[in-house]
Amino acid sequence: MKLKILTRDEVAKAVNMAEAIETVKKAFIQLSSGKAEMPLRAQVPVEKRKGVTLFMPAYLVDSDAMGAKIVSVFPENQKRKLPTVHAVVIVVDAKTGLPTAVMDGTYLTALRTGAASGVATDLLSRKDSRVVAIFGAGTQSRTQLEAVCTVRSIEKVWVYDAVPITASAYVEEMKKQGSPIPEDIFVAGSAKKAVREADIICTATTSFRPVFKDSDLKPGVHINGVGSYKPEMQEIPARTVVRSKVIVDSRQAALAEAGDLIISIDGGLISDKHIHGEIGELAAGKISGRESEEETTFFKSVGLAVQDVSVAELVLRRAEEMKLGIDVDI
Repeated sequence: MKLKILTRDEVAKAVNMAEAIETVKKAFIQLSSGKAEMPLRAQVPVEKRKGVTLFMPAYLVDSDAMGAKIVSVFPENQKRKLPTVHAVVIVVDAKTGLPTAVMDGTYLTALRTGAASGVATDLLSRKDSRVVAIFGAGTQSRTQLEAVCTVRSIEKVWVYDAVPITASAYVEEMKKQGSPIPEDIFVAGSAKKAVREADIICTATTSFRPVFKDSDLKPGVHINGVGSYKPEMQEIPARTVVRSKVIVDSRQAALAEAGDLIISIDGGLISDKHIHGEIGELAAGKISGRESEEETTFFKSVGLAVQDVSVAELVLRRAEEMKLGIDVDI
């Protein structure tokens, strides 16, 4: 049996952000249309390291794409100067059940997470959005900014991180990326300064408490929350959640894992009916999106295996066309 091995750089070379956004959008539509098999991910906590390893399989019927991701989230890796997230993705031939590829999933996770926010931003943010606030300056935040800039003409970016030197390094790196990312990228000295003129906010942190105040938001802002993936984690203020139109990647997954929603539900501030719908329903035109320029919209994503599998299948196809990777006998 031959298996194709693809590195991080090869994954990045095979698929760009615009392509990932379109692919993830189609995956969301299939999921919300009942055309995907996706069990809730299995979590294996590693308490003494404050980490967790997740096992995430999925099958997309229309795309005929199947596979699984193994991803570890270890926040303490920052002290070791290692990425918080590590992952591999396995692609399985849906016709035969034969494993066909193993690829770096760390960058792919960031790519598909950014792509999800790209889909939501395109469908929910104001068309005239020009200013973005980024919370967190890790790997995920890089693709969050890239995705938002892919779907909107962004002119200014504010970055806030609990570690200022990390935010400064992020700014210097992203300034060099070029179009569609603007040159006007600045470190915000406070959360308030980051959000006060933001049209779009992306939160990609491992915070257990809100990273900004609701009172500091301007009217009509759109928020992408991708950092909190456990019931006790929270990036978005409860008051913001209560007054926002809330769209999720998956109702089932969000109600099981999204602390930003679970904390407000458990506190009696909202019920599960406060969730307006899934992003796949919105993409398919089954539910309404933004209904006024003043409305606050909030996309909550916990990350889904259908995103990984759909992008990985595209990566593999492109890699074969571009003759990327190495084939090994196992």
